[in-house]
Amino acid sequence: MKKYEITFWALRLPLEFFVVFFAFFMARSIRLVTDLIPGVHLPIKTIATGELTNFAILGSILFSLIFIFSGLYKIKISNSKVKEFFDIARSFFIWFLFYVAILYLALGYLYTTEIPRLIIFFALIIAFFAIIFERFLLDLLIKKLIRSWAFSKNRIILIMKSENNEIILEFKKTFYYDVLGYINFSKIEDVNLAYLWDIKELKKLIKKWEIDEIILINSDYSSLDLEEIFEYSRIYWVKYKYLSNSFDLIKNNTEVSFLGKIPITEIKSIWLSPWWRIIKRIFDIIVSFISLIFLSPFFIIIWLLIKLEDPSWPAIYKNKRVWKNQSFFNLYKFRYMKREYCIKDSYGVDHSEDEALEYEKQLIKEKSTRTGPLYKIENDPRKTRIWAIIERFSIDELPQLFNVLVWNMSLVWPRPHQPREVKLYKEYQKRVLTIKPWITGMAQVNWRENNDFDDEVNLDIYYIENRSLLLDFKILVKTIMTVIFR
Repeated sequence: MKKYEITFWALRLPLEFFVVFFAFFMARSIRLVTDLIPGVHLPIKTIATGELTNFAILGSILFSLIFIFSGLYKIKISNSKVKEFFDIARSFFIWFLFYVAILYLALGYLYTTEIPRLIIFFALIIAFFAIIFERFLLDLLIKKLIRSWAFSKNRIILIMKSENNEIILEFKKTFYYDVLGYINFSKIEDVNLAYLWDIKELKKLIKKWEIDEIILINSDYSSLDLEEIFEYSRIYWVKYKYLSNSFDLIKNNTEVSFLGKIPITEIKSIWLSPWWRIIKRIFDIIVSFISLIFLSPFFIIIWLLIKLEDPSWPAIYKNKRVWKNQSFFNLYKFRYMKREYCIKDSYGVDHSEDEALEYEKQLIKEKSTRTGPLYKIENDPRKTRIWAIIERFSIDELPQLFNVLVWNMSLVWPRPHQPREVKLYKEYQKRVLTIKPWITGMAQVNWRENNDFDDEVNLDIYYIENRSLLLDFKILVKTIMTVIFR
């Protein structure tokens, strides 16, 4: 653990204690001026400084305890900001409930003067936004200091047996890691990293270079060799990590029981509880309905632009897709192809009579930049003039909000594919067809079209096994950011 990590995270507790403490006094100053309730003018209520100090100390201590037990002072620089935001919001809500309850129960015992309720509420709001801003500034400062080399990066060694440039680039481009090189039995050709020999040299390297982390990507080493590496890491206080595979991603869906003295672990099949279905459906309806209302003027503009260019064909394109249990539905999209090139099976034209389908197969063979069941045609000649705007910002996907309303799709779940793509699935890849399809998901906000199909399936399986409303919200936020900033 770096000293600056410990220092910065040690500063958070006293710093945020005083943020909450002074929030009470700021709240009192606001209450002396206004109640901040439009159209209502409540009589001004205040409290003496000495009495307010006692209430502020109690509130700050309670706040610190709740944040500690909520895990918000764990030493971790690289974390999910969306999750941290929700954890802070949840902890403040718990703090408010406990604080009000303590004040109610202690009235007449610990104190006799009441604190005005609006001062408590104002203190809550002020402290919440102040702590969000304070954490943002501290994280920004740490990143700046690491990037300027004022603070040292985490020095890591990779254990790998084959070239995987995408993974290596991810490690190299992060502000947090300094990749020193890789260890393996032999040197790997075309890997742009220093070769650090094999496991026998690892102990010397840990001592010599003060390694912070060892990360296993893949290796020809035996389980005994890897266990020895793990023991080195524990002896010399080095973090040991490895890249998860699709089997690792489902291990949290387990239950351990004992047969006498023998522990038996069951990996449960995928299932969705009734309450999860209800909550997710309500979430989908609310978000899609509000989005449709908000985007309706935009829908009209896009519809008119498409019709002006080609008035003889519908602006909304219906595309047959496969959903759960391998049944079919029509997915709605804004059309950005010339009408003669649209696959017409959804419009009552048989595949054998569809010249557009044959032309698409030819383009896939000649120009597709992706491998596996999915395709992406480079410089597609079938597109209309408006496609550059529609496709770049994923505007063509917006009509799928109607699919969500009629319950063909969900906002977040595995992306649906066409029947001719599904025919090429391997058996394990059909797991993504066990639940309702989505508009966006893990693969759409992580590398997008740069994923091969195996990557996309693994990301979808991760979501299926780790689904939550928080993860849904995070994916939706990342989708907006990805579409805007690519």
